[in-house]
Amino acid sequence: MAQLDVTVGVVGVGAMGGSIARGLVESGTIEAARLLACDPDPSRAEGLAALGARIVASARELLAEGPDVLVLAVKPQVIGSVMEEVADCCEGTLVVSIAAGVTTAAIAASLPAARVVRVMPNLPVQVRSGASTVCAGPRATGADVELVRELFAALGTACVVREDQLDAAGAVVGTAPAFFSLFVDALTRAGVRAGMPAQACRELLETTMLGCAEQLLSEGVHPRAYMERVTSPGGTTVAALRELEPLLVEGTEEAVDAALARTRELAGA
Repeated sequence: MAQLDVTVGVVGVGAMGGSIARGLVESGTIEAARLLACDPDPSRAEGLAALGARIVASARELLAEGPDVLVLAVKPQVIGSVMEEVADCCEGTLVVSIAAGVTTAAIAASLPAARVVRVMPNLPVQVRSGASTVCAGPRATGADVELVRELFAALGTACVVREDQLDAAGAVVGTAPAFFSLFVDALTRAGVRAGMPAQACRELLETTMLGCAEQLLSEGVHPRAYMERVTSPGGTTVAALRELEPLLVEGTEEAVDAALARTRELAGA
C-alpha cells in the first residue's frame, strides 16, 4: 500500500487507539511525523513517541496542529465530553469515531462543522489482521469514506457498509475475537477432561484455528464446505457436530442479540 499524504490525529491511545496509531506508522501508511496523539494517561503514548509520533497534551492542542483526519478512539461513555472539548475547533475536519452505538447523526450534531465517518474495528488490528466496517455520516464525501477505508485497510480488512448495518457488524465482528478465544478455551478444557495435557491441547488448537483461517481466506471456500472436508459419513466429527451445532447456533444468536442490546444502551447513556 502506498504511503498516504495525510496527517492523522488520534485522541485516546489505549488498546484500540494505540493499535490503530501504531499500525498506521508501522505499515508505512503514514509517516511517523504525521501522526499526532494524545491521551489522559501520558504513559500510553510513550511507545508512539518512540516511533517518532508527535505527542500533545490535549485534543484541542492536537487540533491546533491541523490534522487531516481526527480519530476519536474513546469509549461511548467518554466521547460526549471529548466532543464538547473540541466542538469549536474542528471546522472542516474529517472526524472518525470508533465509539460503539454512537450514531453519526449524534456526532454531527455535537460537531456541526466537521465531516463524520464511523468505524467499527476489532482487536486484531493490533497485529494488522483486524476487520473494520466503515460508514459515512453527514457531510462526509465519497473521498472521505475512501480515505478512511484505506487507513483501516492498512490494519487488516476494511469494508464500507450502511449505518444500519454498522451496529450489527460491531456485535458480530467486534465480539468475534472473544467468541473465538472462548471456543478455543472450551475445547481446551474438553481436551483436558478427555485426558490431554492443557498446554499441548491449547497450542494444537491455536495452530489449527490459524490454519483454518488461512485456508478459508486463501481458497475462498464456504465454511460449510470446509466443514464437509473433515466430516466423514458416520465418523466422529459428524457425531460431535450433531451435538454441538444446535447449541452453538442458538447460543451465538442470543449472544449477538445481547451485544446489540448493550450497544443500544450505551448509545442512550
